[in-house]
Amino acid sequence: MQDILTVVNLSKRYGSRQAVAALNFHICQGEIFGLLGPNGAGKTTTIGMLTGLVDPSGGQVMIDGLDLRQNPLKAKAKIGFVPQDFAFYPTLSARDNLIFFGRIYGLHGRLLRQRIVETLDMVELTDRAGHAVSTFSHGMKRRLNIAIGLLHHPRILILDEPTVGVDAHMRQTIFENLKALNKRGLTALYTTHLMQEAQHLCHRVAILDKGNIIATDTPTALMAASGKGIIRIRLSKPMLREQMDPLAELGSLTLFDSTVVHIQLATDTADNIFGKVAVLAEKADISIIGIDILEPSLEIVFLHLTGRTAMIVNASFS
Repeated sequence: MQDILTVVNLSKRYGSRQAVAALNFHICQGEIFGLLGPNGAGKTTTIGMLTGLVDPSGGQVMIDGLDLRQNPLKAKAKIGFVPQDFAFYPTLSARDNLIFFGRIYGLHGRLLRQRIVETLDMVELTDRAGHAVSTFSHGMKRRLNIAIGLLHHPRILILDEPTVGVDAHMRQTIFENLKALNKRGLTALYTTHLMQEAQHLCHRVAILDKGNIIATDTPTALMAASGKGIIRIRLSKPMLREQMDPLAELGSLTLFDSTVVHIQLATDTADNIFGKVAVLAEKADISIIGIDILEPSLEIVFLHLTGRTAMIVNASFS
């Protein structure tokens, strides 16, 4: 399958701070690829480099076979970009905004009119085409942002946190729009710090933390690699690793900041774990502050890899 976007050793440094370090990944035609990570992980800097808005310190970006640095105009023409911030004129109608941006893309006449009708239908805004965007709800503005990115039929749509500030119902609507577009052949790069979003939308994901990709695979494979789940134990004070070793029969142990222990479960059950932990803690004269049983998910994958959460949200997905 053809690669639409290829990133090789992409990096960005601001003075002495390494914002992004030697990223390598590719996105295949027809794929929704998730770039995941908490705020500050380097996602927005990466998106800036992929769209030509940020000059990289090193590395290469290929878009549908074109080097972004060597052929910037031709390469950028193949990208549809949906930024975090709204990129339209609120006093204009949805249709007039699309006319304006369509002309920037070089679309005119019958083709432009056809694309506007088609795109408004894709994002379910046909009935509001003539209304001023200032009267739109937050979710409708998000969908118009997506429509502007789709108008010129890009080879890849890059979406930077497209559900920021929307409620669960509107998030689901945006997801359904993207799934429908993907069935028509849309290729997309989707960035988010909400792991549940990517788990239910993306074919493959790369998890970014502190400017580095720490895992890349399908959500299913990453969750399978995390075992049957994780037991998270929070202690009142540090416990030595050798004091915790008897728990290793339940699964692999990972210690974070000396008072938080993760047990990556090797079995379907955690029977007797509470008693075993209590006995070990009592021997070490340490109190147990809390024990959490965490089911496999992308959020738990991130937690296991980094020792902290990206962000857990309560939302419904299909």
